[in-house]
Amino acid sequence: MPPQKIETGHQDMVHDVAMDYYGKRLATASSDATIKIIGISNNSGSRLLATLTGQRGPVWQVGWAHPKFGSILASCSYDGLVILWKEGNPNEWSQAHVFTDHKSSVNSIAWAPHEVGLCLACGSSDGDISVFSARLDGGWDTSRIEQAHPVGVTSVTWAPAMAPGALVGSSLLDPVQKLASGGYDNTVKVWKKTDEIWKMDCFPALKMHSDWVRDVAWAPNLGLPKSTIASASQDGTVVVWSVARDGEQWEGKVLKDFKTPVWRVSWSLTGNMLALANGNNNVTLWKEDVDGEWQHVTTVDS
Repeated sequence: MPPQKIETGHQDMVHDVAMDYYGKRLATASSDATIKIIGISNNSGSRLLATLTGQRGPVWQVGWAHPKFGSILASCSYDGLVILWKEGNPNEWSQAHVFTDHKSSVNSIAWAPHEVGLCLACGSSDGDISVFSARLDGGWDTSRIEQAHPVGVTSVTWAPAMAPGALVGSSLLDPVQKLASGGYDNTVKVWKKTDEIWKMDCFPALKMHSDWVRDVAWAPNLGLPKSTIASASQDGTVVVWSVARDGEQWEGKVLKDFKTPVWRVSWSLTGNMLALANGNNNVTLWKEDVDGEWQHVTTVDS
């Protein structure tokens, strides 16, 4: 697809953009307290399909659920609310559920791998991570990691449902339920759900950053023998963490010091490319070579 410049129509800063499963629609989140749904195509460019209103503060993130659960979008805001939006007729959206569990800004949301079910993790400035899981009767169960990062959670990301090295389909009867989180305490933490309780799964917390962790992203493993997490920080560095197997120590390696805050990190679907958005208003793509060194592939100016 050739580069497209998309006019969102937002009246303030755009904080997040999420593409749906089929690559046909974008959801955008803005400080103007709205979410825009934008249709994109190679031929006709882009067009505004819907504007969702209901959040009462800046919207930090949006996320599409897997289409097996229907057309569902989640959003989180400075107002402390997490809203689930459901599409009925095409481009007609309504609020399906509003979660009011957090007492301050909800900074990050992440849908679990679809093998886990319809399940949403949320990280808040109140220091807690909440995990909402849909029940068959239409209600929601809530589990909580209290004071995950006591001074505030900035970001959450799910581990792949398959354990590293597992053959495709071999572990789907009992999918892995793990999260990683970043916080205002400059650390990255890993959490595992065992017997319905979330417990920290890395000791000590992963600490190589000297300022806020802005974003964390767990890489797809596709049968790879190790787990990998990327973290981006206000201090300008991106760290790639890896561990060979459960119970071992995570090891971190600085990919690069950009000398400017790094806002977001995102893996390719195959887990071999990493995209980074930083304070210089560009996106850089990186790839790991056979020696384990990270090579700059290209820069996408924005």
